[in-house]
Amino acid sequence: MAGSLPPPCDSHIYCTGELLRQVQLARLFQDDKDFVDMPLKSNPDVVLKQFEELMNATPSGALSKLQLAQFVEAHFFPPGQDLESWMPPDWTDSIPLLKRISDEKLRSWAQVLNAKWKQLGRRVNPNVQMSPWRYSLIHVPNPLIVPGGRFREYYYWDSFWILGGLLLSNMTATAKGLIQNFLYLVSKFGHIPNGGRVYYERRSQPPLLTLMMESYLSYTNDTEFLRENIHLLEAEYHFWQDYRAVNISVGGKRYSLNRYNVQVGEPRPESYMKDVELAVGLEEEAQQGLWAELQSAAESGWDFSSRWFLPGSPPLQDPLQGTRVRGVVPVDLNAILCKVEQLLATFYQVLGDGEKASWFWAARRQRVAAVTAVLWNEDAGVWLDYHLLHQRHNRAFYPSNLSPLWTECGVDLPRTEKALHYLEESSALSYANGLPTSLTETGQQWDLPNAWAPLQHMVILGLAKSSSPRARELAFSLAQRWLQMNLAVYEKYGGMFEKYDVEGDGKPGGGGEYPVQEGFGWTNGVVLQLLDLYGEQLTAASSLCSPSWPWIGACLILVLFSQLPGLLGDGPVQWEG
Repeated sequence: MAGSLPPPCDSHIYCTGELLRQVQLARLFQDDKDFVDMPLKSNPDVVLKQFEELMNATPSGALSKLQLAQFVEAHFFPPGQDLESWMPPDWTDSIPLLKRISDEKLRSWAQVLNAKWKQLGRRVNPNVQMSPWRYSLIHVPNPLIVPGGRFREYYYWDSFWILGGLLLSNMTATAKGLIQNFLYLVSKFGHIPNGGRVYYERRSQPPLLTLMMESYLSYTNDTEFLRENIHLLEAEYHFWQDYRAVNISVGGKRYSLNRYNVQVGEPRPESYMKDVELAVGLEEEAQQGLWAELQSAAESGWDFSSRWFLPGSPPLQDPLQGTRVRGVVPVDLNAILCKVEQLLATFYQVLGDGEKASWFWAARRQRVAAVTAVLWNEDAGVWLDYHLLHQRHNRAFYPSNLSPLWTECGVDLPRTEKALHYLEESSALSYANGLPTSLTETGQQWDLPNAWAPLQHMVILGLAKSSSPRARELAFSLAQRWLQMNLAVYEKYGGMFEKYDVEGDGKPGGGGEYPVQEGFGWTNGVVLQLLDLYGEQLTAASSLCSPSWPWIGACLILVLFSQLPGLLGDGPVQWEG
């Protein structure tokens, strides 16, 4: 890999060090994230000096829980004071989208979701810019939209679907501000951190900034904004090429693709105790390797999933110890970068830079060839994650296997038909409430029975783009089911959630490291985008065997398994071999 790694976060309070270790090990907070989101009352040097003096005055150097609680109360403010509620000035209750929604109940719901942008609007407290050393929040110049719940700051890939919703709400100024914030972060770090905290600095998330720019331009045609900032879009692309690329040999040819690869061998500050407990009993080198894998899973956005488990490993104390993200070449990451290359080529063409346009068209051709050679599995009829160590595909179902349809990366009609057949033959379609994230139940949040809005959106849009009528019918059916479930859960629980349960009659999702969160930025954004896509056809009334469902056999299976939730999908991850 070219160049040197970006510098790590140097905060000995929020990222590393004895204060962080002792406070988190003492379990002062139910959520580890609370401590690393707390602003300091004085400069960090003063706080660290007083902590060291307190340790020196304690015979063992290890402070009691009471001592630590008193120290934190004396030197830190409660979390949440670095961001302020903000009312977007471009918000309006009358948006054109509403006129395109035929169903009265769905139209009323869309109005509620449009209003949620006011609840999720935030701006950075001015003190963060004046005294950044007292905060873990990374200052950005413009107000923002947060996901919601414990996610009280901005997050990278969440913002792609949030931005799509904002544009449909006619909030182009707010949307532009979000993009400007991310461009600012690229200029500052050379990449976009996972989220808006210093402890996220060394990891990113799926690189969707260039796709955000495409979405914004489709509403505004603001080519001057593009011209001023395209060098930063290109800089982010080169970060992924410089620090996240890997070479693979297949069929005697050498290809370059990308992976998630965070080289930080320490516990995640916001999940410190979970990482420490997971590594108990491992040698120091193995602990550091595991923590780097967990950081890499966080970079993928899929934290955590059977998708990253090491195949064929002996029984482990906890399956998460088998997380090997850095050894996987993921379909969705490379599909996204394929789209980034296409967009950068198109952008440079529009701006009159033929040389740069040619370079990116060539990069995309190389990517398509690599994705086809390394990730396409002719036998399965779909793209599959590639395991570097074993040099084989992961045959398990994930919605991400279909992501090249969404980004149009090496897609032709025969491959589309095969991918459609793969989905039709999968038991993933037997769930009444949407596509599950996997067919393996592990207790992790990116596995069965959870379903996530962005994955539904990727698959639905990919199918909707197809020239195949069957694919387009399935896209509509999936959108109908997802929205009806989202609405039913909203009516029952009074909120929008980050994830949902595909089994039973619909409820918020579960599992993972923290309780399900309400808000919820990307869920709202996806609902608005699906209402935009199908607003004249969608209905709020649920019907398992609606006329839009093209396979009566599959429909009968759907009815059966809606009565017997969980019967399918409990098997182990299937690896090709």
